[in-house]
Amino acid sequence: MKKTKHKCMAGLLFSVILNAQVGISTKSPNSVLDVNGTTSLRKELRVGGNSSQVGSAGLNGQVLVSQGEGLPPVWKSLNVSFVEEGQYKLINSYLSSDQVGIASLSTGVAADGIYQSNIGDDITDLTKGKWVKIAALENNFVIKNSKNKLNYQFQTGVEIKAPSATSSQSITFTCGVFRNGKLVAVRPDKISSNNNSEKLGLQDYIFTLNYTEQNVPAGNQKIEVACRKIDSSSLNSEFTIGRNISNSNTISNAFILESVFKVDVIEFVTY
Repeated sequence: MKKTKHKCMAGLLFSVILNAQVGISTKSPNSVLDVNGTTSLRKELRVGGNSSQVGSAGLNGQVLVSQGEGLPPVWKSLNVSFVEEGQYKLINSYLSSDQVGIASLSTGVAADGIYQSNIGDDITDLTKGKWVKIAALENNFVIKNSKNKLNYQFQTGVEIKAPSATSSQSITFTCGVFRNGKLVAVRPDKISSNNNSEKLGLQDYIFTLNYTEQNVPAGNQKIEVACRKIDSSSLNSEFTIGRNISNSNTISNAFILESVFKVDVIEFVTY
């Protein structure tokens, strides 16, 4: 009986070496090892070895990554944040900047005198204010999940120059974010020039607007930034948003006053 068993084992080994394929739960293996069923691995999985050196089991937290046909897989450390269903996930961020700014609200241009803005105001409705866009800050994207958050972050430099360096003048203004032509976020502010002869009458100010809009309808979205002049103590005061009044001074430039706009699209995770 022992001789017969040994002969059978030898025949099986010879068959495996000859065919170079082993099938488990299949009579027609398609590779060197073809398992038709569930596989349980009780210890480490090693790859990349050869006849004289054992393969690597990888490091804690690494994943096995394919390199394509004909190449062995390798262990990789991936910086991936896993998000569970029912949480919010950052889908995209859109960042834009501009140094052209707005100079059309300066000397001789009357303020619109409209102090109040409301959500949903149309950017083209002059009865709601004379809005001027910062064209380069426009963003276009698609919302796929109607359960979401849109986070807007806008920052720009504002500059005023009084008719006389020793006089005190002020301008009240506002900037807002428009989605598909309708106002969704706004903040009014004021810049003053207070007898600053050491700066040739120039006064700079940093304006910021942060706002989060929730549950924006799915579909195409066009996001724009615009500003307007609400009130001015003097029609002769020079005024710019997102740029310097003049390139001939040594006080400011377009770089330090440029506009920056960032939109984060955050959607609810469903699987």
